[in-house]
Amino acid sequence: MSRNITSLALILLLALIPSLSFAQQPGKGKLTAIEFVGLKTLAEEPVKAILGLHLGDLVGKDDLQAAADRLVATGLFATVTYEFRSRGENLTVTYRLEEAPRVPVLFDNIPWFTDAELSDAIRKSVPVFDGTAPQESPLLDDMAAALGPLLAARGLKVTVEHQLLANPSGDGSLQVFRVEGAALKIGRVEFGDPLAAQSPYLQQKLEAVVGKPYSRLAIDLFLFEHVRPFYQEQGCLRASIGTPEIRLTGNPNQAFAGDMGVFIPIQPGSVYHWGGAQWIGNQALAVSELNALIGAQASDVVNGQRIQAGWDKVLDEYAHRGYLDAKVDPQSAYDDAKHTVAYQVHVSEGPQYRYGDMLVTGLSVLGEKKIRSAWNVPAGAIFDRAKFEELLAGLEKKSTAIFGDLPVHYEQVGHWLRTNPDTRTVDILLDFK
Repeated sequence: MSRNITSLALILLLALIPSLSFAQQPGKGKLTAIEFVGLKTLAEEPVKAILGLHLGDLVGKDDLQAAADRLVATGLFATVTYEFRSRGENLTVTYRLEEAPRVPVLFDNIPWFTDAELSDAIRKSVPVFDGTAPQESPLLDDMAAALGPLLAARGLKVTVEHQLLANPSGDGSLQVFRVEGAALKIGRVEFGDPLAAQSPYLQQKLEAVVGKPYSRLAIDLFLFEHVRPFYQEQGCLRASIGTPEIRLTGNPNQAFAGDMGVFIPIQPGSVYHWGGAQWIGNQALAVSELNALIGAQASDVVNGQRIQAGWDKVLDEYAHRGYLDAKVDPQSAYDDAKHTVAYQVHVSEGPQYRYGDMLVTGLSVLGEKKIRSAWNVPAGAIFDRAKFEELLAGLEKKSTAIFGDLPVHYEQVGHWLRTNPDTRTVDILLDFK
């Protein structure tokens, strides 16, 4: 009986040996399953295509690592790890992925095709493309190359380049694809709303784009810096400015169609009037003081630019009184029947800071003495950020009001405020270079 049990145990042990030997000394196994953990926005199938592994392949640890390296090289993932399990000759691999940040793609000066056509051309060569791209990646060159045949088919002898640029109409960055070798210029800009079309201000500002090389980036910047603020100032707080439409002149089948017309669709929406502000969380500043800083009266047409400046004034006033961490969060409530907008403003004042000390580096003893004399704020006094900014302005100009006739030699001033919420003190750090 004991011999049978021993034999059975030996058989079971031998059955486990292939799995154990593969885990400890990987050889080749038949790939039967590929799993992903951590994919959030990227589709699984395009990621598998990059991986380069196929079910039924005989793979070992080197093959699995090489596939992980291919994922890392795309720039699409911040981290890539994997683990595998074997059962007999069959192998299952699981890749654990953390997607890297991606930025929107903008096609800057390629007006012969729609964004959809350009995106489709890229997707044929780079299936993982979804309208966004890594900030740095070899895929960017592949994406640029993918547009080549589409442009060549139209007879366009241009090259496609890509560059990471700040988003002119919002936060973050854009991956901008543009062509070199085109000669298109903006011949005219038309607005879809009479308010903009008849504005002398906007007509004057059009000089920034009309007659210049065609660029969607330049047009977006013009809309952000001039058109949107213009409507905000008129009380059209919810004006809708659509995507600029390109209108080529001449034969659209030719490589270049001359100067271009750009049409800006605009829906101005309602003109809103001031419906008041409800302040929540304020203690250091009274409601009357806060309302005075905003400067809007009942039923006034709301100038969106001035209202935004008003929130900044509130923060400046708090900082003037030592509340350096103060925050305001205005939540708008529109009444489209009455054409009014009211705000519920949540205020977080934070601690009130007092002046602690000043640390100066990179300047002579005499120079430091002059700065401390010009600052002339005793330790323990309520810290006034406005006074601090006056000091910085004087240092930037090497003002005689600070240094007198003392020669000073520096190119720039690094400056920081080191706050300590526990002691409610703030120190000034100045570094001269």
